[in-house]
Amino acid sequence: MLFESSRVKLRKMTKEDTELYHKWRNEIEVMYSTNPSLDIYPMEATKEFVDHVILGSHSGKSYIMVEKGNEIPIGIVSLINIDYKNRNAECIIDIGEKEYWGKGYGSEGLRLLLDYVFYEMNLHRVYLKVFSFNDRAVRLYNKIGFQQEGSSRQSLFRDGEWHDIIHMGLLQKEYFKKQVKDE
Repeated sequence: MLFESSRVKLRKMTKEDTELYHKWRNEIEVMYSTNPSLDIYPMEATKEFVDHVILGSHSGKSYIMVEKGNEIPIGIVSLINIDYKNRNAECIIDIGEKEYWGKGYGSEGLRLLLDYVFYEMNLHRVYLKVFSFNDRAVRLYNKIGFQQEGSSRQSLFRDGEWHDIIHMGLLQKEYFKKQVKDE
């Protein structure tokens, strides 16, 4: 099935997911390595963000990652800034439930999204941003086939230090080639 792997399935995010997303969005440990502003949001701000940015966007798609065994929502994968003319989009992934970190769920969820992006949407390129100190994410993206395209030097201040934001991209032909090689 298109949006399903052995342990994960993706389902379209709905308004009913707002409270869950609010919980993840306000969990500092979760957002530490993905959110530049690292802030606490009131429920009204999250509702507005979900309504307008996530669900109301014509240039975005968001999916809740669900662990199949227990039907537990564990994170979110999104495409934003979808440019249909130039066949590009930015992707974002957050595993909101910390007990699922480091167990390959992020990899499965991201691969499901990339399969959809490249095989169904026929996009040419997907890109993302990752904080330089997020070694686990950088390794995952490299393993999947993303290549570093540049960085925004010292553009993130975290724990009293400056960090780079790494820009990575993956082309459709590179993804297809890696799929054949991994089989």
